[in-house]
Amino acid sequence: MNRVSTLFLKIAVIFIGIPILALCIFVVPHIATYAAGFFPNISFYMELLVFIVFYGAAVPFYIALYQAFKLLSYIDKNKAFSELSVKALKVIKICAVTISIWYVAAMPLFYLVADKDDAPGVIFIGLIIIFASLVIAVFAAVLQKLLKEAIDIKSENDLTV
Repeated sequence: MNRVSTLFLKIAVIFIGIPILALCIFVVPHIATYAAGFFPNISFYMELLVFIVFYGAAVPFYIALYQAFKLLSYIDKNKAFSELSVKALKVIKICAVTISIWYVAAMPLFYLVADKDDAPGVIFIGLIIIFASLVIAVFAAVLQKLLKEAIDIKSENDLTV
């Protein structure tokens, strides 16, 4: 049962990464061209900025997905209560905070495009990404702390016996 559920979660992690990869390959270039159309004087720099924002946020996203995959592998190997798991959760937390910071820094870009396009929903999408990343960071931090305490209790019990 344990391997079936972790296999399902590993497949889910892969399926989470595929749409983001497709967005990066197919949608981000169109968004960059669209945003650059609003600013013809600086169109090259606007395209470059859009690419930097979206691809820059994709890097920690995929690092976090890889760490989640490693965490599930640790669970399969009965190493869930180990320092390796704590380290993986720490990296996931750092990646989520990095994504939030990345999009907070990009909010002026979202504002400029939303102002030119008269579409305030663009700002709302940026805020949703920031909020979701922060929720994941807090969740990973809580799990990291709980796992660390469980490891400490387990090592204490091992020394007692």
